[in-house]
Amino acid sequence: MDKIKLIWDFRGPHGKNIAIHHEKHLKEFFEIENKKLFKSGTETLNESHHLAYVIILKKDLDEIKLILKPHRGEIVD
Repeated sequence: MDKIKLIWDFRGPHGKNIAIHHEKHLKEFFEIENKKLFKSGTETLNESHHLAYVIILKKDLDEIKLILKPHRGEIVD
């Protein structure tokens, strides 16, 4: 089962709070749309760069990418 990590980057002094809030909306989307969500979360890369992410099935990538417009993605092992 191939998985993809979709990532949204947030920078600046409010980046952490925005990433946390964005993750909340991402989880709501997956619940409403009844799409498989393996994991979601936030990460801090440094004081001014934070991110929100979701891990999804590769087969859902094109549809999710079109709707949610992530900034980037990574293949998950």
